[in-house]
Amino acid sequence: MERRWFYYPISMATCPCGHLGSLQRQCRCTPGAVHHYRSRISGPLLDRIDIHVDLAPLADHQMLDRRRGESSAAVRERVCRARTLQQQRFAGTRVRCNADMDGQMMDSFCQLGQDTRGMLRFAITELNLSARAYDRILRVARTLADLAGEANIGALQVQEAIQYRSLDRQMW
Repeated sequence: MERRWFYYPISMATCPCGHLGSLQRQCRCTPGAVHHYRSRISGPLLDRIDIHVDLAPLADHQMLDRRRGESSAAVRERVCRARTLQQQRFAGTRVRCNADMDGQMMDSFCQLGQDTRGMLRFAITELNLSARAYDRILRVARTLADLAGEANIGALQVQEAIQYRSLDRQMW
């Protein structure tokens, strides 16, 4: 039976009132209320989510601005190229994408330079990351390198992958 991955976006407010970190409105929650609210989602569950992203509400002028960003077609093309790279990388195995890599494959395909390894070691120590979060960072960094068309994972990809662990960086 073929294993299929399903990705479910999970969203949650930053605090009970939903305004913590907002530039438009003042948060009215106490630190204790924020801590209690955030403790409703467990650390082991958060460890199983690859990417955590904080999105700030858009200001009026941002909503009304009609400048276009990158087209969906261009993004789709880049994603298709990255998926093709992954299919070639894992040809002859049961693995279809970077998220499916086991530890041995990660050792082979997620090698880091000494400087990048030191930066990741610092992040693990400072953010008190779990082994599971470390694996998630490497898999996401490998995917970011694929999206950039890079054969090796560089410091920029690791830095960006660490940034996608925002809930690990917040006080619980």
